[in-house]
Amino acid sequence: MSEVGLKGRVALVTGAGGGLGASHAKLLASYGVKVVVNDLRSAQEVVDAITAAGGEAVADENSVTTAEGGLAMVERAVAEFGSIDIVVNNAGVIRDKSFAGMTEEMIDLVLAVHLKGAFNVTQPAYLRMREQGYGRIINTSSGAGLFGNFGQANYAAAKAGLLGFTRTLAVEGAGKGIKANAIAPMAYTPMTDGLLDESAATSSRPELVSPLVALLASESCPVTGEIITAGAGRVMRTFIATTRGYTNPELTLEDLRAHWDEVMASDEYVVPASALEEQQLLYATKLTAR
Repeated sequence: MSEVGLKGRVALVTGAGGGLGASHAKLLASYGVKVVVNDLRSAQEVVDAITAAGGEAVADENSVTTAEGGLAMVERAVAEFGSIDIVVNNAGVIRDKSFAGMTEEMIDLVLAVHLKGAFNVTQPAYLRMREQGYGRIINTSSGAGLFGNFGQANYAAAKAGLLGFTRTLAVEGAGKGIKANAIAPMAYTPMTDGLLDESAATSSRPELVSPLVALLASESCPVTGEIITAGAGRVMRTFIATTRGYTNPELTLEDLRAHWDEVMASDEYVVPASALEEQQLLYATKLTAR
């Protein structure tokens, strides 16, 4: 079971008292990972389940919404298990409402948990990963952050922010043994109760997302800086790309309007590895599609 490179590693999973986080923590533990189970309420129940199955885990009740809480989680992992190798940023809340009626509190809370929470937890872990020359970071984004969703402007903004965060960590972690990826899961959990129809809820078990997390958390993780969508047993690469577009060194409004179909054509595209590469494409004389 350890051939993928998980046994003996130390993971911190936030928001792991139930749903996706609990599933991730239990699966990682079953592969020999020592897990810090973070949740404000029910972390101990998950720890008890892991230890009953022969795994190693400890509970942590710090909040991801403060830098102090994030640091405390990482220090707990190091104190209990000697290192921090894997961070799964899974903690989340929703405060859904149409944009016209959304309040400042709804925006601030969702950003604090999803986006700022990932910063708070990941930075102290990243510093240790950089020193040890190894690390795996998995951030939980969402289809809402990729494609938008009615009533979730706050949630979508936070989840989209995690995509840029992930890509930057992948760029900065390259050469240091650190890989960072984002997942966009679809699963029936207490947080999504009422958002999925009955058939989707039945087929979208959290346990069908966790194998992806385990692979991305492993030594054999094959990618970095990627967005992987998973749900109901299907796993798909999702990406942000730039098309061949239209070029005119003397571009005018009229000219742009006349060639708009070329700007929007998606038959050729490139997936830039960084913002610098995307900028270089603007000046390229020929686009090499991939």
